[in-house]
Amino acid sequence: MTGRQTMAEATVTVRGLAKTFILHLQGGIRLPVLQGVDLDVQAGECVALNGPSGVGKSTLLRCLYGNYRADAGHITLRDEGIVVDMATAEPRHILAVRRRSLGYVSQFLRVVPRVPAIDVVAEPLRALGVSEEAARERARALLQRLHIPERLWALPPATFSGGEQQRINIARGFAHSFPIMLLDEPTAALDADNQGAVIDLIRDARERGTAMVGIFHDPAVRQALATRLFDMKPP
Repeated sequence: MTGRQTMAEATVTVRGLAKTFILHLQGGIRLPVLQGVDLDVQAGECVALNGPSGVGKSTLLRCLYGNYRADAGHITLRDEGIVVDMATAEPRHILAVRRRSLGYVSQFLRVVPRVPAIDVVAEPLRALGVSEEAARERARALLQRLHIPERLWALPPATFSGGEQQRINIARGFAHSFPIMLLDEPTAALDADNQGAVIDLIRDARERGTAMVGIFHDPAVRQALATRLFDMKPP
């Protein structure tokens, strides 16, 4: 793989990361996906994972977030000034890091049914102890910025269109100013106007110093957001 930089104060540091899937229903076939990945991401960077389908871009994001346990290597990041290795941390510690320091916007919105959209967006702030009114005020500002009509705010997102659900997903991901954000096709299924609103939101966070790693298949989105590419190849 290429794309490694040397950064003394990198916000995210990946060294020697490896991940192999074992297909138990197919005779225990081993499928190596990541091998020897080294990556540094500094505050204010947006690193776009680059490479063909199946090369392990989504797997790398999920390892960074702690959804997949790495087979080898280290994933260190800064959580309120303390260095944490996501490759070896206990599940309860990973959850705490996600709550405070590590955001993730996936392609799909996964929330509790019947919860109003405004509360879905405010929830990450409420989990940090922010008052209900302050959290809702931040949610209202994001919903307006992302062109969600006010008549929808009190309704559950399950009733929304795909594009509306994705914008709720993005608003929820950016409600708290996470120092690190992982982005998996954040503008998928959005029209040009709404795509532009999302790009502006992400760019603002990047310029405030958020460290970002993302997958952007749309070349125009990648050009607008990425500060550099991280080229990935099969192991």
